[in-house]
Amino acid sequence: MNKNNYIVAVYPSHTAAEEAIKELQQSGYDMKKLSIVGRDYHTDEHVIGYYNAGDRMKLWGKTGAFWGGLWGLLFGSAFFWIPGLGPLLVAGPLVSWIVGALEGAIAVGGLSAIGAGLYSLGIPKDSILRYETALKTDKFVLIAHGSTDDMTHAKEILNRTKPNTLDHHK
Repeated sequence: MNKNNYIVAVYPSHTAAEEAIKELQQSGYDMKKLSIVGRDYHTDEHVIGYYNAGDRMKLWGKTGAFWGGLWGLLFGSAFFWIPGLGPLLVAGPLVSWIVGALEGAIAVGGLSAIGAGLYSLGIPKDSILRYETALKTDKFVLIAHGSTDDMTHAKEILNRTKPNTLDHHK
């Protein structure tokens, strides 16, 4: 079992999530311990795209500036099409947790690949179902991990950003 603690915050919009990330960055929080996941699916006539060119990520579309700014801050990024959730963009260590769950064939009844990645960390299934529901309704899920001290610090900062929900998983 992983010895890290996890703070999971749900935000109603990319603007609110971006504000939380900036608050954490300005406080000196280690950006390699932060992940975000959200939908970037819009049925408008704007071109939406994503690609990796070496170490640089490029994305364009309705929220391209938001996601493009995160690629420089967070470690790792991916685009997943997940049945039941649709297209999701993921940045941070959550990418490797999802891939690890998929490669290890972790199948947890009723959970998506995102959920399986979170479940492998010890996050309870009932909480994961709430996070998946939030993603289905176009919210953004921010995940911070680290030591107890890291999480105390992150929780204080994130509380000030007024997320819809804020959970501490140990």
